[in-house]
Amino acid sequence: MKSCIHIYCGDGKGKTTAALGLAVRACGCGKKVLVTRFLKNDHSGEVNAFTRLSGITVTPCGQSFGFFSRMSPDQKKEAAIYYSQMLESTINKAVTENFDLLVLDEIMAVCNFGLAEERRVLEFLSSRPEGLEVVLTGRDPSEKLVEMADYVSEIRKVKHPYDRGIPARQGIEY
Repeated sequence: MKSCIHIYCGDGKGKTTAALGLAVRACGCGKKVLVTRFLKNDHSGEVNAFTRLSGITVTPCGQSFGFFSRMSPDQKKEAAIYYSQMLESTINKAVTENFDLLVLDEIMAVCNFGLAEERRVLEFLSSRPEGLEVVLTGRDPSEKLVEMADYVSEIRKVKHPYDRGIPARQGIEY
C-alpha cells in the first residue's frame, strides 16, 4: 500500500484535531502512530488521552519557549536548536521503530519561523520509508510542501470565540 502525505492548514480551529482524529483511526486499526507536537506543551487533553492508548506514542515536549513573537533573540536561537534536534529525533524514531503514521503537529510554523529547516522536512518526506504515512499541520505551507503532499485540506476560520475575547478552553481548544 502506498503511503501518502497529508497537510491540514489554514487559519481555522481544527488542524490538530483532524490530524489526531486520523491518529486515533489508525491506532484503532492496529497501526503504530508517532505524534510530535512542536511549539506546544504537554498540558493538553489529547496528550492525557494518548497515554491511555497503546499504539500511539507522543514525543514529550521537554521545553516550552512560549509564543514566538514574545521570544528574545537568544530564546529564538535556543528554540531553533531544540526544535531542529526534536525534528531529527522524531525522524530517526519514526524510521528505526517502523511507525505506520507520523504526525508532525505545527511543523509549518516551526519551519516558517526558522526554528527548523524546511529543506530537512522535504528531504525526509521524499526519502521516508514506503509504508510511512505523514501528517503535517500548521498555517501557510510552502508551495514545495503543497506540491509534495497527496492531501491538502485547508481549514478556514469563519468565526471563533477568541475574536470575542473568550480564551482557549481546556478540553476544547487544548
